Amino acid sequence: MTVTAGQSATGGAVGPEAGTRDLAPSQLSPCIASGAERSKFEQFKADSGYLHDPLAEELANDANHFSEGAVQLLKFHGSYQQDNRENRQKGRDKDWQMMLRLRSPGGRIPASLFLAMDELADRLGNGTLRATTRQAFQMHGVRKHNLREVIGTIVRGMGSTLAACGDINRNVMAPAAPFETGAYPAARQLADDIADLLSPSAAEGSYLDLWVDGELSYRIKPSRAVSKVRSRQSEGGVFSGDASEPLYGPTYMPRKFKCAVTVPGDNSVDLLTQDIGLVAFADASGALKGCNVYVGGGMGRTHNKEETFARTADPLGYVAAEHVLDLVQAIVALQRDYGDRQTRRHARMKYLIHDQGIAWFKRELKARYFAHPIKGLRLEPKTRLVDYLGWHRVSPGMWFVGIPLLCGRLSGELKAGLRRLVETYQLEIRLTPNQDLLLCNIGTAQRASVRQALAELGIHDPDSPARLERHAIACPALPLCGLAVTEAERTLPAVLERLEAQLQQLQIEKSILVRMTGCPNGCARPYMAELGLVGDGVNQYQLWLGGTPNLSRLAEPYLERMPLDQLEQTLEPLLRSWKAAGGRRSFGDHVARLGRDQVKELLATV
Repeated sequence: MTVTAGQSATGGAVGPEAGTRDLAPSQLSPCIASGAERSKFEQFKADSGYLHDPLAEELANDANHFSEGAVQLLKFHGSYQQDNRENRQKGRDKDWQMMLRLRSPGGRIPASLFLAMDELADRLGNGTLRATTRQAFQMHGVRKHNLREVIGTIVRGMGSTLAACGDINRNVMAPAAPFETGAYPAARQLADDIADLLSPSAAEGSYLDLWVDGELSYRIKPSRAVSKVRSRQSEGGVFSGDASEPLYGPTYMPRKFKCAVTVPGDNSVDLLTQDIGLVAFADASGALKGCNVYVGGGMGRTHNKEETFARTADPLGYVAAEHVLDLVQAIVALQRDYGDRQTRRHARMKYLIHDQGIAWFKRELKARYFAHPIKGLRLEPKTRLVDYLGWHRVSPGMWFVGIPLLCGRLSGELKAGLRRLVETYQLEIRLTPNQDLLLCNIGTAQRASVRQALAELGIHDPDSPARLERHAIACPALPLCGLAVTEAERTLPAVLERLEAQLQQLQIEKSILVRMTGCPNGCARPYMAELGLVGDGVNQYQLWLGGTPNLSRLAEPYLERMPLDQLEQTLEPLLRSWKAAGGRRSFGDHVARLGRDQVKELLATV
């Protein structure tokens, strides 16, 4: 085997030089202190004028695609350049198109924004929308010459794509359900606050300049409390040394950075896979009391590179409410300064903590970046993967309904029908990390009509999808993702049907959490699944086993290149072993209890 599992949870714009204060090199953040030691990619970011050039010039030309340099900047603006591999023909130009991703903390999509996205997808995209595993919508099939209109329309519709991709804080996750009890409101507010806190300063100017002619009225407007904490980005170790981009500096983060907030017991956000995971505790009135903080999770890997691995986050401690935002930006600053800027595959914060240790991380954090107490973790209940499917009452007279969307793809009559519902009743949409969709703000008087409309779309029992489909997720993979080596989204439904038939044949009543990706980067977080399929060749997948239904333990790699047509015969001995054990434990717990050697023996009996 050449793959390895990682450590567990317990184990025009002005140029950047114009904004840099007159500080000695020892006072500057390492992210801008020594241009001579920057990698080519880091220097490119530094020379871009806060993510503006050469993107601005190439938006104005007649080419049907962007250069590699502009593509790298485009990511920070929320878009990836792709080509449809199924349309490739020898001697002809590639079928260039753009994927566009929203910034939507906690998955919240107002009715007006959804309607705008739906219209844009039909008119200027490929007619589909896709709910991602980070609670955002993606559009596909946008042509280069239409990109400015699409992003501009989103911004004018009070949406944003800024920092949805790139070396920067990505979309902040939170429980999607609009519950008004316990810590749910505080968790949603904290996710919004973190998104605003970690929004770039100078790059936002570049963003508005490129997409809405510099109209500053569309700036992100943080609350007074968030603005107060943001003002401290120009102080102490948190300050990058660059006055225009005080937190990030002109080279931003070494790699992407991910945050999530949840409430005790609710692991809908896959908390341990985040760079920063926060569990929010509230008092009896619902006010935030403080957070348990976890750091250093991440899923991305590279095949045949054992120095890359999936890793679950370590516990850092408990921080009082009034210091949580300061802690978040302090952690970002520490990773900004110490993350690996020479080797991109080693640049995520998980590798920094793995290499240096959580004790070092905590000491360095308190010594240079964060002056407030970090206490021991507060006790949390056992977590579970909550999906919010079906009908739920939020308050007297108000409901939401969770609708399962296998692989998150919205198209055809389902997409058109949801548009009619949203338009008729002005329903808010919220997306879940499980790629499902919640229709919110449904009044009691509207409930019967909404239920009937969903039934006409084939959604009769939204709380009872097929057992394997309920928590299964997949990445888009082929034909559009440039990193995919094989199928995921288009293959997963058939894979689940095959597994379901096998479970029925063996008379196994329990479900299995299945996740599938077309490459090792882990967008569908397969390394937390009970059964993870990770693309490693055409119709060949690595087999990862042993995660848990509540997403609390990493799976382990068992087979490196399993042909997909051999899935049933490969799993048969292991499934029979699970049934013989009585089926009391989950499949992942059964695998863990058997131990690696015995599981490998069972897999080898094929």
